[in-house]
Amino acid sequence: MDNFAFIIHPIEPQKDVARKYPLLGKLPPAIIDFGSRFFPPVYLSHVVGVRSEATGEEIVGWLLACPLTPRRMLQVRTATAYRKIVQTGRLAEKLGAKILGLGAFTSVVGDAGITISRRLSIPVTTGNSYTVAIAVEAALEGARRLDRDPAQCTVAVVGAYGSVGQACARLIARSVPHVILIGRDPRRLEEIKPLVEAEGATATTQTELDAVRQADIVLTVTSAVTPFLEPEHLKSGAVVCDVARPRNVSRRVVERRNDVLVIEGGMVSVPGDVDFGFDFGFPPGKAYACMSETMVLALEGRYESYTIGKEVSLERVDEIARLAAKHGFRLAGFRSFERAVTDEEIERIRRNARLGGSGG
Repeated sequence: MDNFAFIIHPIEPQKDVARKYPLLGKLPPAIIDFGSRFFPPVYLSHVVGVRSEATGEEIVGWLLACPLTPRRMLQVRTATAYRKIVQTGRLAEKLGAKILGLGAFTSVVGDAGITISRRLSIPVTTGNSYTVAIAVEAALEGARRLDRDPAQCTVAVVGAYGSVGQACARLIARSVPHVILIGRDPRRLEEIKPLVEAEGATATTQTELDAVRQADIVLTVTSAVTPFLEPEHLKSGAVVCDVARPRNVSRRVVERRNDVLVIEGGMVSVPGDVDFGFDFGFPPGKAYACMSETMVLALEGRYESYTIGKEVSLERVDEIARLAAKHGFRLAGFRSFERAVTDEEIERIRRNARLGGSGG
């Protein structure tokens, strides 16, 4: 039977550890960070009920946890992080998985999956191709829901020269007139500027975060371990799509800005009567885009290392979006800080933006 495995890891140490180990989740975050290096890989659940709308085929899978927290993953040597992720991958192999998806920071450590794939006998994907497709779709749909025509919107991409950031900038350039590329290294920003303009939009580069305030749509895709995008950085009526895990957007934005829509990269509806067997923070039947890419590849029988390395190909982004639609995976609304965004909330944000909102 076609199948997959997917690795997650604790992003918010106490909350996420408590999902599996309630008592351990009560420990201080610093203790969880320290101990995560010594904890073994964890079997979380058996996934059933994923069924293709196109073929009727059903697949199964497994959710596994690499115990390292994001902070710990960045503190230890890359070789140590590789070793822990590979140990988790070998658990997938023992279970009989035919493809392994890397979630959150496990997908960006070191060379973004290349070394992990070489050390395992099964193919690996970061899921970043479908992450890009869904993030851009969600950002554009969010703008439309706030009565913003994407064809008249300025977009800011924060972390624009990272693999996901660059692909997001290039993809969204097909739908908007202007993209602001934001990052710390001006040389690297200038290198990707012509790639973005080749997709149809004009582009400018900025090294200061204040440039975000010019944007109607913001995509933020950095590997920072703490939030940095604050209420004062955003214009009224902006849509902010936070693709990063851990989050780049401060919770203060949703607490203080009643005229800004913050979403988390897009939530995907998984076809079939799916049971993930574990609460990873999403509503029933919904999943991360990166996890969905792994499932789509299993349904297609495409057991290959589909998205690995520091470059995300737009050809692969387009292909996985097409394959996902074929099997019945779809954007399923918006989440913000682990809760669904209701139509009433969107209407309230739209109304507040028209009135000038609460300001920054």
